[in-house]
Amino acid sequence: MSVSDSSNSASDYADLVRQSAELKEAVADGLHWLSNHALQILVAAAVAMMLYAVMSLIKRVLSRQRRTDLDDNLPLWALISRTVARTTHLFMAITAVRLVVGYTHPPELVLQTVRFFFTIAAVLQVAIWAREFILGLIERKTGESGHGETLANAMGLIRVLVTFALFAIATIMVLDNLGVNVTGLVAGLGIGGIAIGLAAQGIFSDLFAALSIIFDRPFRQGDTVQYDATTATVERIGLKSTRLRSVGGEAKVISNANLLQKEITNLADIEVRRFAMPVSLIYQTPPEKALRVPDILKQVVEGAGAEFQRAGFSGFGPSSLDFELFFFVHGSDIDHAVAVRHAIGMAILTRFAKEELEFAYPTQTTFTAAPDGTMIYPFARQQDA
Repeated sequence: MSVSDSSNSASDYADLVRQSAELKEAVADGLHWLSNHALQILVAAAVAMMLYAVMSLIKRVLSRQRRTDLDDNLPLWALISRTVARTTHLFMAITAVRLVVGYTHPPELVLQTVRFFFTIAAVLQVAIWAREFILGLIERKTGESGHGETLANAMGLIRVLVTFALFAIATIMVLDNLGVNVTGLVAGLGIGGIAIGLAAQGIFSDLFAALSIIFDRPFRQGDTVQYDATTATVERIGLKSTRLRSVGGEAKVISNANLLQKEITNLADIEVRRFAMPVSLIYQTPPEKALRVPDILKQVVEGAGAEFQRAGFSGFGPSSLDFELFFFVHGSDIDHAVAVRHAIGMAILTRFAKEELEFAYPTQTTFTAAPDGTMIYPFARQQDA
């Protein structure tokens, strides 16, 4: 056996003897602590069980409140109670022990052990609370969105991302408290995240665009929208693309990121529609009848159940006296608005016929002159007959 091997064996033996002595000393301190502080330990144990019972009761009450508010729009106080209700029994037990352990004057090893387990339980519990609160805020935001399958898929993905991020942070904090050097781990996670983000840039762009559609709600499934020269009905909002059905019947598929870059007009989100209706009369209309046209139009609009805005003379046309009528139709139903506009048009036709007001149509009058400039009429006049 070489000299170096003998030295290593002697060093290992010395370490073993030292560790054995430290263990015996720790056991002796523990037994001494148990024998000299038995009363304090019993009192602390009783107080710890009482604290655990109180925390369990609070959790049970909040859990019942959470089930009661499940069908509501999740107000903020209900969200907080739901978050607190996610407290684990392990955290409550360790917290109760941590609160009373100092009263018993324990040995340093026991105190350090309690602190260690409390730190781990507290970090994990905070991660659970943060996850529940963040997901609750998202559910509260999307409570009335009505995106169905898309929302369910998005929430599943969001749960995975939020859970991974929070528990990764919790794991790093626990390892740091254990004395592990986490600098390399954090750097590796950062570089890996950047690489994944660059590789899947297009996918994440459409994914975040889908989340923007779900949360901001520029349109919903079933809405009729217009972008560029396309007017279509939204059939399905996916995590990658949106499927639409044009008014001509064609199926349209467009990526979410590309869709949000366009100016979108949501035709289904119209509560009040404004219509303009031109009315033209012949030049032979008597002035006194022309003056009554705005009042007649107002009566017709109000009689049809629409809201009159204004009506009046707009100008002298090539072959007509031009008037303009503006009115509002309330309600989001386009069929109802079109029906009201039709009723107003037919009522104007009926009322003008009753008032002997004639609609103008394009006409042209030709005048013929003789070589000497005398006007020649294309028809026989009475005095010439």
